[in-house]
Amino acid sequence: MRAEEEKLHLKVIQVDEIQLKKGLSELVRGSVEETLNALLDAEADKLCQTSKYERNPDRVDTRAGSCSRSFETKV
Repeated sequence: MRAEEEKLHLKVIQVDEIQLKKGLSELVRGSVEETLNALLDAEADKLCQTSKYERNPDRVDTRAGSCSRSFETKV
């Protein structure tokens, strides 16, 4: 009877190693992506001396790399 109970317990808990590895790969990839994006944003904040979407009158550049232009239109 003991052997049958052990077989039953083995059937209850099953680990799909392929799914486990796939899930771990996605988790690691997502974690690395978040970390790298945070580092790049922090570096951009330091270079621009302001945060993303923040206005600062002392700042002469923008994070988008645009500059002031005067437009000429024809009427």
